[in-house]
Amino acid sequence: MKASPSNQRQILDIQNFDFSIATLKNKAANLPEIAEINKLQIRSDNARDLRIAAQTEASDVQRELTRAEGDVEQVVTRITRDEGRLNSGTGSAKDLEGLTHEVETLNKRRAELEEVELEIMMRMDSIKERISTLEKEESELAAQIADLEIKKENALTVITSDIEKITQDRVQTAASVDAALLELYEKIRTGGGAGAAPLKGGQCGGCNLSINAVELKRILDLSEDEVVRCEECRCILVRGV
Repeated sequence: MKASPSNQRQILDIQNFDFSIATLKNKAANLPEIAEINKLQIRSDNARDLRIAAQTEASDVQRELTRAEGDVEQVVTRITRDEGRLNSGTGSAKDLEGLTHEVETLNKRRAELEEVELEIMMRMDSIKERISTLEKEESELAAQIADLEIKKENALTVITSDIEKITQDRVQTAASVDAALLELYEKIRTGGGAGAAPLKGGQCGGCNLSINAVELKRILDLSEDEVVRCEECRCILVRGV
């Protein structure tokens, strides 16, 4: 294949444009804000899961507390009823003695139940405190993530603008390049690696391998419009740059 030296140099310009675009896209995909957001999001998800588990636990404990309160209320109702009968003084001495004993037994039972109720209430307070702490952590993490999202979007805006400018330059350059040469370049680049590279100091700028003396002499003896390919990486070797 033949192509003018200027077209060959333009292909090298296009390669540089493509390299710059790829570099910018890689930068966009690996912004430090993205990694930090992902790290904080994991912490936020973990805090959310712990909060949901704590809220579920709180619901269970609340039911337990409701039952305990109901048990205490039942005992208090019986004590109030029996004390009312004692205070009225009605009934035989044996009946009153039996009521007195029952009231004493009920008061002991009440104390035990209130102790259980207190223990449950303390557990509930601990769970609520845990939920509050997790909600605060979620809120703080959400604020940090939102701030990083703004920084990320600002950085992406700059990168996108740079990519658009380079892309425009590439389109303008490609418009004046021989179609067959451009097609060859695109085919090579699609296969991976560089589509074109400079030949400097007897070395391919694509694979950075030195060209043996015999091959190098053959290349240098070719006419300027002859399109040369690297034997190793198969990229277009551009001379005279």
